[in-house]
Amino acid sequence: MRKSTLSLAVAALICTAGGAGAYEAIEVTGGGTLSGAVKYKGTAPAAEKFEVTKDTSACGTEKTKPDLVVGADGGIANVVVVVKATKGKALAAPAAPVAFDQKGCEYHPHVLAFPAGSTIEVLNPDGVLHNVHAMGSANPEKNVAMPKFKKKIAWKVDSPEWPIAVKCDAHPWMKAYWISMEHPYYAVSDATGAFSIGDLPAGDYEVEVWHETLGKTTQNVTITAGGTTTVAWELGQS
Repeated sequence: MRKSTLSLAVAALICTAGGAGAYEAIEVTGGGTLSGAVKYKGTAPAAEKFEVTKDTSACGTEKTKPDLVVGADGGIANVVVVVKATKGKALAAPAAPVAFDQKGCEYHPHVLAFPAGSTIEVLNPDGVLHNVHAMGSANPEKNVAMPKFKKKIAWKVDSPEWPIAVKCDAHPWMKAYWISMEHPYYAVSDATGAFSIGDLPAGDYEVEVWHETLGKTTQNVTITAGGTTTVAWELGQS
């Protein structure tokens, strides 16, 4: 049986900045790339569906749980891949706000990764009350109501921290995660389980691979100058 989404993320897998020291920005020339895919080990369970009985005009009457999305070829979406780099190219906050949508009473994207210091533009096109509740630690817990007339708000995330669980108190099935990073060497797998992280200085690295229901594992990789290291990782229920 799958563990609770929020209990896994909040109780066991909070990763914050600090540790061995601050990330050092350097000029990277001839950097290498880490790419590949994360797939489900074994037979993936069928997607879970549930009935919606509140705000059905905006939300619909049925939803599919987004906590484990496995494609036809076994690729797992929404896996966070973080290279534990201590130095590399500089991290720059995006010039424009990072969009986080609530359309159809669902969070899009389900896992949102961004540089620490970014401003998140939280959107509410639904015409119903949403309540955005971010349960951070390094970033203080914050809970903001978005009535139907409030179509967007700006939300600054200052500190590196991941995962930050986000939920809607008005619609309890709405859950997502924010990944606030101190360096640029991270990715979130797409619908096929694929990811790519470029411009890594050559060397040996430990990589953290995290999924909200499948947990966290670490992998070792070697990056060569100007080359591509291709990996095929598997996650599954224990």
